[in-house]
Amino acid sequence: MGTSWETTEPSAPKGRSDGLRRAIVAVNSRMMIILGALLMPLALYAAVHGILLPSMMATLMLAIGLLGLALQHRGSDDQAATLGVYGILVAGAVLTVADPAIADFGLAVAVLGPIQASLLTDRRTKLRAWIGLGLVLALGLFGAWGFIEWPQADQGALRLTGGLTFAVVALVVAHTTNRLNTAFEVYDRAQINAYRHLLEHVQDAVMRFSSEGELLFASHSSERLFGCRRYELLGNGLIERIHVLDRPAYMTAFADANLGARARTVEVRMRHDDATSSSTPRFVWIEIALSPVVDVETPADRYEVVALFRDVTDRRDQENAMRAARKAAEEASEAKSRFLATIGHELRTPLNAIIGFSEMMTGNIGGELSPTHREYAELIRKSGSHLIGVVGMLLDMSRIEAGKFELNTEKLAVERLVEPCLHMVDALAREKRIRFATNVSPYLPPIVADERASRQILINLLSNAVKFSPDGGVVTVTLRQQGTFVAISVADNGIGMSSEAVARVGEPFFQAQDGLSRRYEGTGLGLSIVKGLVDLHQGALRVTSAPGEGTTMTVLLPINGPETKMPETSSVTPLRREAVSQPEAQWPEQKRSAI
Repeated sequence: MGTSWETTEPSAPKGRSDGLRRAIVAVNSRMMIILGALLMPLALYAAVHGILLPSMMATLMLAIGLLGLALQHRGSDDQAATLGVYGILVAGAVLTVADPAIADFGLAVAVLGPIQASLLTDRRTKLRAWIGLGLVLALGLFGAWGFIEWPQADQGALRLTGGLTFAVVALVVAHTTNRLNTAFEVYDRAQINAYRHLLEHVQDAVMRFSSEGELLFASHSSERLFGCRRYELLGNGLIERIHVLDRPAYMTAFADANLGARARTVEVRMRHDDATSSSTPRFVWIEIALSPVVDVETPADRYEVVALFRDVTDRRDQENAMRAARKAAEEASEAKSRFLATIGHELRTPLNAIIGFSEMMTGNIGGELSPTHREYAELIRKSGSHLIGVVGMLLDMSRIEAGKFELNTEKLAVERLVEPCLHMVDALAREKRIRFATNVSPYLPPIVADERASRQILINLLSNAVKFSPDGGVVTVTLRQQGTFVAISVADNGIGMSSEAVARVGEPFFQAQDGLSRRYEGTGLGLSIVKGLVDLHQGALRVTSAPGEGTTMTVLLPINGPETKMPETSSVTPLRREAVSQPEAQWPEQKRSAI
């Protein structure tokens, strides 16, 4: 229903069946043979008395019939049909030469040649038939002017032979026309029945409107769609079923199709009657595809319109349910972010006090501690420091998710970040006897980035690599230019990850080894923060890993920095890929009221 319906006239030869034409050519050839054989005794009698024209016509009929059958049996149907046309023209030419009058049986026979050609042959043969008719007319003119004379002309025999020849040719042409008309009538009737069956039994309702907007036809499926009889849709019955708020949209779309000859599709609410229930009628969503019936040869100011009505209520309900679920998920996500931010701020103050007082105790500010008490104080300080780090990551993640993480970009020599970041994780590396290796390409261009965020990216990558590396392992830091980006790679020879785990890298709280039996501590927030910060820079995070073969984390930061600085970053760096929320539709409330 997306394009206009146009009425076109099929070309003559293409619309006919090859089997039908083969049968017509065969019957015509047999008719020529039979009629030529019946006229042969009369022709022989005339030949004995010195009149050759009848025998010539009878012989020509037999020859055309026999050659036509031979060609038809060989599968040369086109040649057999062309032979019949040429035979008619030859017979007309002979009769025209024999009779000096212009208006004679010869010209009448020749006129039937182009008619037969238009019924059975292609365009080229039609053109040749008309040229042949012109040549026959020229022969008639030459004969009338006395330039051509037929020997032994007998007017009585000439008229009898011409009349019989015309009757035979006319019979052949009439048979061809009758067979084709009958075949087309049967074909058209079958087509009409097939279309009527399709329209009456198609699942969607089909309607046809006149150029004045009057309903002319409604398929049987419309009764099931609207819960009423078809005659109830006549007049204003269809318009009255459309929700009053949707009538302007429907009328506008119908006018575009009716007056502007443009196909239109519109979704409206329409009343559905339930005959088995006395409850209030309900409204359903209907998709209406309107298509004008355009005749390119006869332009008009108004056009008939064919409309296809489809029930899309289930799809609409699903869309509303998805919007409601998305809204609930977004509200839950916002509530979680607010909770994390609140709990982080609430925990930071007492944790700072715990760390501060534990450091005072280990520094003997409150008095000399025994070795046991000093050990306890050190454990308190380490635990507090660990918790303050977790709280910091929670706050960073909540700021990124809420779109409140501001980037302060400036030109930055990224190679100068490596040494300070290595010192930050050096203590953890010494505990596991892990050594660092660096591979920095010379002449690295400066990048436009946030220095604090870039340092946090590299520290998180290094901490993650050290944590999952075996004792005595090696962590390699590589910096190189890659097109318009600077690539920061951190590689380890640790436990590695499966392809499923690689696909989930960056999800909050995800760890490759999960569950109560996992060997490595952590919250699973480090890489999610890395991904969020990289996305803020409009960069990319690439992970290459395999179980038991180590992991390589590569961060691509654009040399020229982010293209634009967004006031709110939640629209460009969500940690969960969620569609933008749409306004909640009023359909669930509106469909309960019948207007």
